[in-house]
Formats: sequence, structure tokens, C-alpha cells
Amino acid sequence: MKLLRIIAPALAVMLSTTAPAQQRASRPMVIVDEADTIRNEPPPHGAIGSSTTYRISDAVPGRTMEFRKRILHPGSAIGLHRIAHDEVYYVISGTGAVSSDGVTRPVRTGIAAYLFDGETVGIRQTGSDPLVLIIAYPIPR
Repeated sequence: MKLLRIIAPALAVMLSTTAPAQQRASRPMVIVDEADTIRNEPPPHGAIGSSTTYRISDAVPGRTMEFRKRILHPGSAIGLHRIAHDEVYYVISGTGAVSSDGVTRPVRTGIAAYLFDGETVGIRQTGSDPLVLIIAYPIPR
């Protein structure tokens, strides 16, 4: 009987937390070809230089996050701006310098910069090759 008093509350919590997930309507996956999302535009937050962007997640209805590829051409930058969510810049190729609240660090192929809610952040292209990034962050609700 003592064991039942210990297990019963835990079982009730487990059932209550899994039930909504079982009732949630299934949504089909969305496949997006980046070639369908390409745009040439100035980088955000200051229009410093030029960039090519792939607004990949824009094609996903009811999404809860943004997922983009951006190419910063030589001399270009995403200007400093305060973020209201965590954000990741992942470097596919090239070199750059990422800033977060006054600290600037170099980045290169294979480096991810995890940036935190409330910080002032930005990234600029350095070197001779374009800086190719994946940028991901949640959409505020």
C-alpha cells in the first residue's frame, strides 16, 4: 500500500503530461528547396553591404522558429541589434567576426555562435570569401 501511494502520484503526472501530446493533431512535414526562397537584399540591422538570403522557413505555415541561410558578401554585416530570444549563427563557409554585448570573436567554417536573449549582437564578413551562415531562432509568441 505504501508503494502504491508513492507510485500513484508519479503515474498521474506522467499520464497528464503525455495525454495532450497524444491528442495533438499531426501535421505533415514541409520540404523546402532553398532555390525557391532566394533573395538579394541588404543585410538586416543597418543595410551594411549586400547579401543573398534564403528565407527557408517562411514557406512553413504555423512555424515556431526561423531558419535562414544568409550569405554576407565582402564588406557586409548584420548590424548590431538587441535580440529578444536566443539565436544561433552557424558558419557554413568563410570567416567573420561576431559580436555580443561588446565582445567580438572571430568565426570560421564549422563554428556556431550561440547568442542569448537580451544581448546586443551582430556579425560581419571578414577575409576575401563571402561569409555563409545558417541563422536560427524562435519566433516570439
